[in-house]
Amino acid sequence: MSFELRRATVEDLSFARELTSQNMLRYYIEFELPWQDHAFDVAWSERQNWLIVRDSVPVGYVSLSRDMRALYIRELQVAEAFHRQGAGSWAIDQVIDIARGERRPAIRLTVFENNPARSLYERKGLQVQGRDECFLRMQLDISTPVL
Repeated sequence: MSFELRRATVEDLSFARELTSQNMLRYYIEFELPWQDHAFDVAWSERQNWLIVRDSVPVGYVSLSRDMRALYIRELQVAEAFHRQGAGSWAIDQVIDIARGERRPAIRLTVFENNPARSLYERKGLQVQGRDECFLRMQLDISTPVL
């Protein structure tokens, strides 16, 4: 079974919000951060969002933004039933391909310091660049071969 990316639409917002809340609420509680549906919805509308689909069923999503310095993974969420089945690793590979295609110099993301996803990011080559309160800032430098 393989995965595919499908451009997310407004109709996918509730799926993404619920999935993110299920996956991340424990960290918000642990670090005493407020979860706000409205803030999530506003952020969603300002980003490029892709569903991770397997056999026509959404199993997760990746949310991206950009500037001249990097392609940013703002969210990468996979439903718990699909953890450890390669969806997150596959999605990062897709983001790397997007960054290379756009000739972005780097991929950046922020992750809770105690989130096990950190080990996936490290396996994919992202390195910790700094800390902010309960978060780690991670980056993968993209080298674009010169033709």
